[in-house]
Amino acid sequence: MEELTHMDALGRPRMVDVTGKPDTQREAVAKGVVRMKPATFDLIKEGRLAKGDVLAVAQLAGIMAAKETPRLIPLCHPVLLGDSRVEFNLDRAESTVEITATVKSSGKTGVEMEALTAVAVTALTIYDMCKAVDRGMRIEHIRLVRKSGGKSGSVELG
Repeated sequence: MEELTHMDALGRPRMVDVTGKPDTQREAVAKGVVRMKPATFDLIKEGRLAKGDVLAVAQLAGIMAAKETPRLIPLCHPVLLGDSRVEFNLDRAESTVEITATVKSSGKTGVEMEALTAVAVTALTIYDMCKAVDRGMRIEHIRLVRKSGGKSGSVELG
């Protein structure tokens, strides 16, 4: 069994020491899905919700969330982000909005948590802005799909 890196010998939480690691180009891509009623999907796509442009607000929320990850996740290193993008794929047949977040940095630690946080907050923002018309929405399948940089190199996770 591998050692838990965020615990000291006595089982207390600790931040991982990355000072000796070299800076490398880092990238992480995460995805997630918001599933909703067809009528809700149409309102989003046509920009007809009372709260405004759901996708524009959610996109901004996701980008901001990536930047705030160390404030949300205990022991997560503050990372200088070089790029943070949130994109959408709208699937009318399934009434879903697929969210893809891509985060890049040059540093000593990866940006997986930033990408995952961006997807989660983007999905939550969509839910929040649409809950008045569709309380049955579901946030599904938030996952890391790709990461690169550091000791492990490129890893495709699907």
